[in-house]
Amino acid sequence: MTVPTVKLTHLDSLWFQVSGTLCNIACAHCFNNSGPNVRTFSFLSLEKVRAELAAAAKACVKEVFFTGGEPFLHPQLPEMLEMSLGTAPTTVLTNGMLINDRIADRLAAIERGARYSLEIRVSLDGYSEEMNDAIRGKGVFRQALAATARLSRRGLLPLVTIVHTWRDEEDLRTLAGFRELLEKAGYSRPRIKVLPSLPLGRELARSPELASDQSLLTEDMLEGFDRDLLMCSNSRVVTDRGVWVCPLLVEKTDARLGSSLEYSAAAYRLVHHACVTCYQYGTICSNVSGEIEGSGRKPSLRGQIPHSAGVHQFRESSPEEL
Repeated sequence: MTVPTVKLTHLDSLWFQVSGTLCNIACAHCFNNSGPNVRTFSFLSLEKVRAELAAAAKACVKEVFFTGGEPFLHPQLPEMLEMSLGTAPTTVLTNGMLINDRIADRLAAIERGARYSLEIRVSLDGYSEEMNDAIRGKGVFRQALAATARLSRRGLLPLVTIVHTWRDEEDLRTLAGFRELLEKAGYSRPRIKVLPSLPLGRELARSPELASDQSLLTEDMLEGFDRDLLMCSNSRVVTDRGVWVCPLLVEKTDARLGSSLEYSAAAYRLVHHACVTCYQYGTICSNVSGEIEGSGRKPSLRGQIPHSAGVHQFRESSPEEL
């Protein structure tokens, strides 16, 4: 079996694991095992974010994402968002529990004064308190719904992300349940993104059937396949321990490419089963577009910049790692 290799051809997405693996909850399906007191990765500094945004801007980055852990645990997240929104459309992935009125007001003010659009993704994994809290923890459902309402009232139109944890035959009923829930909560334009279950982290313990399938990608599978659909061809993840190839592989030591974005151009061998998930579903973590459909709020960079723009400046390794 020949293991396929993918090069960085362009920089669509730059991810900041801004709060490391520290989170205020411990979801049963968390792919990177985040939770309270989990410090596999730590907070990023404001200076690190500023430096990597500058490097990404030179590479014509199209979107920026802030993830964790829980990003709103980082006290300097608002300042980071202000910087990022001067570079590209920006998304925050959150459980919503820390978004009170003060934070929601600050986010709305930041977005109004920004060059590009701010997207807030709030995670829900059930359209009832019982369904959601069985996965995400007691009390999370109500707080996440309250966050979507606060953001919606301020015109931020949050995107609700859902991990597919139900049987396929329940798709229509489940999605209808989510839409009804959000409409009853006063969310006039429900926006939903469904993500597949990932064979990583706590989900492996929760779903043994995923653990039993450890198939890998082969060159034959990628014959005629557009490798630009794989995140490793167009994304990088900045952590406090260096730059990783993909948000799904931050716990894999071989997926660390270098100390900074400048030294992250090395091609990557697709040796993990998680790469099959990316192959099956495409760039599941990214947005379909950098702008909110129909809102007309802020410009998107998608489609405006040639794929190869800027990435020639990146190197395969830093001098200290040679």
